[in-house]
Amino acid sequence: MLKTRLTELLGIKYPIMQAGMGPFSNNNLCVAAANAGCLGLLSTSGLFNKDDQPWIYNAFCDTGEANRDDDMAKVLDTVLKRTHRLVKDKGGVFGPNVMVSAELKDKANVMIETAIKAREENPDMKKTLKVMYTSAGDPMGWGDKIKGAGFIWIHIIPSVRAALRCKKAGVDIIVASGHEGGFHTHWEPLHSMVLFPAVVEAVSDEKTLVVGGGGVSDGKTLAATLALGCDGALMGTRFLATQESDFPPLWKQSVVEAQDRGTLVARGYVGPARWLRNPRSEEHAVNTLKKSPGVFLGTPDSYTTMEDMSLIEYENESIKAVFEGDKAKAMMAAGECAQRISDMPKVADLVQSIMKEAEDIIVNLPKKYVK
Repeated sequence: MLKTRLTELLGIKYPIMQAGMGPFSNNNLCVAAANAGCLGLLSTSGLFNKDDQPWIYNAFCDTGEANRDDDMAKVLDTVLKRTHRLVKDKGGVFGPNVMVSAELKDKANVMIETAIKAREENPDMKKTLKVMYTSAGDPMGWGDKIKGAGFIWIHIIPSVRAALRCKKAGVDIIVASGHEGGFHTHWEPLHSMVLFPAVVEAVSDEKTLVVGGGGVSDGKTLAATLALGCDGALMGTRFLATQESDFPPLWKQSVVEAQDRGTLVARGYVGPARWLRNPRSEEHAVNTLKKSPGVFLGTPDSYTTMEDMSLIEYENESIKAVFEGDKAKAMMAAGECAQRISDMPKVADLVQSIMKEAEDIIVNLPKKYVK
């Protein structure tokens, strides 16, 4: 069995984190991943979509057994307590993925305080709700609240500079996110083979762990991630295409059917996004080049400063089509590893196959190459 600093710190069986994959619901996927021995992460940003994208919000509430009419804090509280109930008997570990960008600061505070309160009301949750995972923003200023409440703090970043910022903020586990990853990618296309060892060399020490994400989907890529110095791996797209995944059937099947060169980058809600290649996303990429060229030039722009909102309207229509099963108008996000995914197993079976392959590679590699 593989043991790493990640498994030891979090008390999980395997050095794998299931990605949050917001804003889409993954309430049942999180439970399955946690019960399979990985770290399960709950998407939460779907709570912001009650009015403008109710198909996302409703799916979040329904899969989490929450009341659609409750306020954001109550919905999240319900989902957190449900997750605890479903993972506690198997020793599962989980946490919420909270976006902490400046424009979402008030919402992020509500979510973090809701998780703190849930643990205070039910101390047994401290055995399962162990982590707070933050994303899409500056980690500075959040440490006192998160670590002061006893959470292990995880933050995801796209560069060494951002990793150093996390180090200064006191983050416990830094996730280095390579450009191969699905949906929200980065303005500067730095890929995993370069990013992982660079971040490890910059920040990894006795107090700071590094996890690699982006293109990791099986035992081979998990073993490679560990070989590059990481303490574990983050997997999103691979978990998306599983039986327990909450994602719409059209989305999951499209990942399974993806072929060579099966993704492309075009505009997303908060910047560059990686989509499965189809006629709809190819049209979106052409429109992105015309209306948001910074996506391809590494020059950040913002929907809040755009006069032409047709890109976001197109994206909203495309995501709604996925939930409605309208293949002609649908646009699905996924990482580059989609082209390496050809089945839709149960999460527990998937994790076992990944770990067996990784362990076999690590044990046998010296026999092949060390003389």
